[in-house]
Amino acid sequence: MSQFDSATQVSAGQALTAEDIAAAGLHAEEEVAQYALRLADDALICSQQLGWWISRAPELEEDIAIGNIALDLLGHARSLYTYAGTAWDKTEDDLAYFRTEDEFRCAHIVQVPNGDFGQTIGRQLVYSLYAVHLYERLRSSADETLAAIAAKAVKEVEYHVDHAWQWTMRLGLGTEESARRMQAGLDLVWAYVEELFEDDDFTERLAAADVAVRPSTLRAPVVAALERAVTESGLQVPRTPAAVTGGRRGVHREHLGFVVAEMQVIARRFPGATW
Repeated sequence: MSQFDSATQVSAGQALTAEDIAAAGLHAEEEVAQYALRLADDALICSQQLGWWISRAPELEEDIAIGNIALDLLGHARSLYTYAGTAWDKTEDDLAYFRTEDEFRCAHIVQVPNGDFGQTIGRQLVYSLYAVHLYERLRSSADETLAAIAAKAVKEVEYHVDHAWQWTMRLGLGTEESARRMQAGLDLVWAYVEELFEDDDFTERLAAADVAVRPSTLRAPVVAALERAVTESGLQVPRTPAAVTGGRRGVHREHLGFVVAEMQVIARRFPGATW
């Protein structure tokens, strides 16, 4: 076995939940755990952001749809946190609720404020297209636990892509006002697209061992899909310059602090409490 293989193997093609991972006694190597943490942080923060729209979405059916997407992402985060935690003897709650803002390793795209509905949909379009290509590739990871988590996640993210794409078209091809807001949302989030494709020494090592996906290899298919979605919606592909980021290193803008504080307040106020 390579140094990155799980101590306990899982069946090929098996889709793992957080409960499955905890019960199976799996163990992640340190760098695999750090990689899983990045993916989990992306999913958790995006889920937390979407939860805000429940009872605020533009229509009742959308309350349900956004809530379901948020729950899917929470499930992805739980599985990835549970696996990552095996390297440090930590639980999913430890990693979600008891790390400080600068310890999170999420990309800046998921930190973009909700704004109006067009801005949220712009963020979801970018993140969902990135995630579906990432998880599709990660299904072939040499780490069978990561591969199993990805196999479950990709099926759900395919729906997330369709949801965001359809709303982009609905808003872009709707009224003058809906198109204006959708374009403004895309223009804002576009600054954070390039960060998703940044390679570093860490991902290079894991990609060389066939554990992780090299981020730069996702750029062409993701950007092509994004541009297609935008043009099919009667909108302009943004030319917004790339922002200075650093989310994978724990360098964040002020937006993340508000999201993390709201998410963690109950757990920190009542540590160890159970329902």
